[in-house]
Amino acid sequence: MSFPAPIALRWLAPAMALGLALLPSCFTNKQHQGERLYVQHCSGCHGEQGEGLGRLIPPLAGSDYLAQHRDQLACIVRQGLRGPIVVNGVSYNQVMLGVQDTVTHRHLSPAQITNLLNYIEGHWGNHPGPAGSRTIAGTETELRACGER
Repeated sequence: MSFPAPIALRWLAPAMALGLALLPSCFTNKQHQGERLYVQHCSGCHGEQGEGLGRLIPPLAGSDYLAQHRDQLACIVRQGLRGPIVVNGVSYNQVMLGVQDTVTHRHLSPAQITNLLNYIEGHWGNHPGPAGSRTIAGTETELRACGER
C-alpha cells in the first residue's frame, strides 16, 4: 500500500526528527568510562601508564598479579587490598583502599567496575582472560562470591 507523498511526509518527517533527537541517547559514552575511572581513581598511585611507584605501589602494566588473580579483581576494586602481595617478582605491602565514587561516596557499580577492569586488562601489555572481556553479569557474580553486591 502506498501513500501519496504529502501524507507520507506528514508522518515520516516528525518520526525522523524524533529519531534524530533520540539518537545521542543510544550512543552513551561508556566506551571511555573505564579510562576515565582509571584516571580519576587509580592513576594517582598506579601511574598514568600503570607503571606503579617503585617498590611502594605495584605496577598494573604487564602485571602477572592481574593475570593470576583475575577472579578476585572486582572484589579488590570494591574492598581494597591489605597485606603482602608479589607483582612481577617484587614484594609490596601497602594498603589499597576500595574505590568509591567521589560524588556519591558509594561503591562503584558493577558496570563501572567492569569498564574499569576491561580498561586495565586491555592496556599496557595486559590481556583479558581466556573468556575475553568482562561482562557486568560476571562482575556481579564475582562480587557476590566475595560477599558484595
